[in-house]
Amino acid sequence: MPDRPICAILDDYQNAAFASADWSVLDGRVTLRRYETHLGDEDSVADALADCAVIVAMRERTVFSESLLRRLPKLKLLITTGMRNRSIDLVAAHALNIVVCGTGSERGSVAELGWGALIAFMRNIPEEMANFREGGPWQIGLGRTLEGRRLGVVGLGRQGRRIARFGQAFRMDVCGWTRTDQASRCETLGIEAVSLDVLFQTSDVVCIQLALTENTRGFVTAKMLSQMRPDAVFMNTARGPLVDEPALIKALQDKRIGGAVLDVFEQEPLAVDHPFRTLSNVLATPHIGYVTQENYRAYYRDVVDDIAGWLDGNPPRRLT
Repeated sequence: MPDRPICAILDDYQNAAFASADWSVLDGRVTLRRYETHLGDEDSVADALADCAVIVAMRERTVFSESLLRRLPKLKLLITTGMRNRSIDLVAAHALNIVVCGTGSERGSVAELGWGALIAFMRNIPEEMANFREGGPWQIGLGRTLEGRRLGVVGLGRQGRRIARFGQAFRMDVCGWTRTDQASRCETLGIEAVSLDVLFQTSDVVCIQLALTENTRGFVTAKMLSQMRPDAVFMNTARGPLVDEPALIKALQDKRIGGAVLDVFEQEPLAVDHPFRTLSNVLATPHIGYVTQENYRAYYRDVVDDIAGWLDGNPPRRLT
């Protein structure tokens, strides 16, 4: 009997993969291997996965460059959760005859997380909770309301539109900028279309919701941040590399802006000594915008379906 192909499930930090889907359809057909911690650099990944025919990548946590793919001689199927992953070199995968498939996803979790974190920042909820648990003084600060403030949304795709509608529900004055069809998108949402300069200069909250491409990497510059009001809040739950991170750190350290709400970073996992972990005017979470029960069920249900389809010679949701 031939050896069963080995399938590696990467970055299963919460030990959620097997609990989120029914894997029994693959019983006796593949050997499953789960990794609960990040494998690290390219050498570590290549060494750990050299014998794997199938790899399941969790979002963009692991970069599958051409050089890495060439070091995985047995790899035949690479699955990414979601239908887009800019950390996978699709051209190289195609040239190496590696099938790449994606999965479905739940659509509202990122915007919900961002909005919840923004409210927590504005109302000092983490500080008040910590003080409450420690038995400190009854009430220690003054929060700020969102109603009546100005929200500027940069990028009016799926998540950006949700953020804009959340702002409207909270009776904020919402303005927006996007790279394509700005006038029609803003009109559909019933928000003001403005230039980037005006958005950064006049908004109480600036929210970045762009897709990460080579054209948007480093999109938010030091100059843009310098235009923000001294009490304004910068919010990024999209992708860390959209922002000049050293410039944002400097603006926060110098208190040139009011604070930042962040769920994404230039390098992840974030270094333990990174300034974002200690700055008092930052509310940061470890890229959990998509980490929900509903999303993981959608991801791993389709992962199982992708593997079964590939074994049967007809992989669904192909990206290559």
